[in-house]
Amino acid sequence: MSGRLDVRFGINPISWSNDDLPSLGGETPLEVALAEGKKIGYEGFELGNKFPRESNALRAVLAQHDLALVSGWYSGRLARGTVEDEIAAVGPHLALLAGNGAHVMVYGEVADSIQGAPQPLYKRPRFFTAAQWDAYADRLTRFARHTLAHGVRVAYHHHMGAYVETPDDVDQLMARVGDEVGLLFDSGHMTFAGGDAVAMLRKHVARVCHVHCKDVRPAVVRMARNRNWSFLESVINGAFTVPGDGSVDFAALVGLLNDHGYRGWLVVEAEQDPVVAPACLYADKGYRHLRGLVDAVMTK
Repeated sequence: MSGRLDVRFGINPISWSNDDLPSLGGETPLEVALAEGKKIGYEGFELGNKFPRESNALRAVLAQHDLALVSGWYSGRLARGTVEDEIAAVGPHLALLAGNGAHVMVYGEVADSIQGAPQPLYKRPRFFTAAQWDAYADRLTRFARHTLAHGVRVAYHHHMGAYVETPDDVDQLMARVGDEVGLLFDSGHMTFAGGDAVAMLRKHVARVCHVHCKDVRPAVVRMARNRNWSFLESVINGAFTVPGDGSVDFAALVGLLNDHGYRGWLVVEAEQDPVVAPACLYADKGYRHLRGLVDAVMTK
């Protein structure tokens, strides 16, 4: 017997203005992104650098467009720091999410990460021993226990250029962390990292608490690897796109999520240059593709 999807459609404002590369869409007001996203049919937004970080102000901005707060990226440093320091650092962000109805926190490990540096991706940091993995997983679990006590579950984002990038990295981490730690499954990053997105979702779907729906252009990814591009060079050259515009099998992914009764957000997130890939046009394309697949599954 299949499960039953219970999803909402969200989007990351990175389609309109990029946090890592402020020159991409930097001139686009937040109001434009919110108005266009709402008109397309999205129910919520993840945080971006143009959102207010004071709870009442954020609530007011979203309420103007009848939008929900999906989540927000948190730059964690547990690979190097202590749980106590991380708990102290996350306080304002955790309060902002919890106070505005978000139930997951996008945790990105940025200690030693090269995702924003002009370095080839092979120079990313790595854990080399079981002891290193064990220690990291323990710190992450204790941190996640703290956020969960405040109603927000850690959604761990495997990410290009970071400690947890490849399918094996995800396997190593998920085998060690406690149930307090959820997995943010990002179809684009998983594919770029050399993984089979469908196979990896099938393996870890029980731990998935958040989904970033990102497509990949294989020709650009091959070029990125062959030419030793950095992550940001790969983005600028179009490695990522919205669902339905690349090679990822989103029909299979949606089917797996349905089979396992996934409840949560499906978030369109595609780092692109809005001059080359107009934000509203591509946000609409991604929404229509995902909406069609979800509707098809729900009517079976």
